[in-house]
Amino acid sequence: MKIWVDADACPAVIKEILFRAAERLGVRMTLVANHPLRVPASKLIAFVQVSSGLDVADSEIVNRVGAGDLVITADIPLAAEVVEKGASALNPRGEMYTAENVRDRLSMRDFMEGLRRDGIDTGGPAPLGPRDRQTFANSLDKFLSNYARYNQKNGL
Repeated sequence: MKIWVDADACPAVIKEILFRAAERLGVRMTLVANHPLRVPASKLIAFVQVSSGLDVADSEIVNRVGAGDLVITADIPLAAEVVEKGASALNPRGEMYTAENVRDRLSMRDFMEGLRRDGIDTGGPAPLGPRDRQTFANSLDKFLSNYARYNQKNGL
């Protein structure tokens, strides 16, 4: 299992939570972005810089992600693609995208995008707050704990 981070739009505070979790649990993590990022010096944490362009980082993640991996992203189309490949996706607010809910989220996103294209102000998401950070940390911890239990139970 590996953690992939759609790092272009991932808040710094979420990246810090991820860095600590990767080190604490010995989980490999790769951040993918189209601009340079500073990442801690670690054998577990890697950075891949891709060229600029629409969805270039997303495509890189989709090409590299494997079943059982975890992708951190707020991008619902990316989440839908990785879930389709058997990976899991978690957004920075702590919501896990699953095969059961990602299509509904994608439909709502497309609907809202259509409203915005028609000139309707739909507002944006609220700023990431302390409750969001805690929810994310709890969801990440739950996912990683479940993964560790599964591996232990199955001798992996």
